Amino acid sequence: MRLTTKGRYAVTAMLDIALHSDDGPVSVQDIAERQAISSSYLEQIVGRLKRVGLLSSHRGPGGGYRLGQNAADISVSAVVSAVGEGIDVTRCGGSADCQEGHMCLTHDLWVDLSAQIDGFLQRITIASLVDRQLRQQGATSSSRIAATLLN
Repeated sequence: MRLTTKGRYAVTAMLDIALHSDDGPVSVQDIAERQAISSSYLEQIVGRLKRVGLLSSHRGPGGGYRLGQNAADISVSAVVSAVGEGIDVTRCGGSADCQEGHMCLTHDLWVDLSAQIDGFLQRITIASLVDRQLRQQGATSSSRIAATLLN
């Protein structure tokens, strides 16, 4: 499977922006600091996300990025694809020349697996990741409050 750091960082950046944009546009520097990602590498990634309309940019003081679409309409698959990544578990990159120019015996299996993974990622939206993160933060906050009350 070819999900590299570029694809992972793209999803992370989109989620960070979705979680922090209530206070205005989110800067690359803020994302980089919160997520421990190189700001120059992140700038390349958000540039690609902006080019396909997944992000919009705002210039000037307090500028940065916001989601370019509703979070419920942005799939993880779209984010990964936007940065030039794809979900392909074949050795041949889908070209069917796995074995010295010929298709290997298991090519169709790996093509089907790639489609299943992509289908899974199409069903996960930035909004669902935000909801999950907020629920986890709520559970953590509740645990801290309970621990404080018990002490």
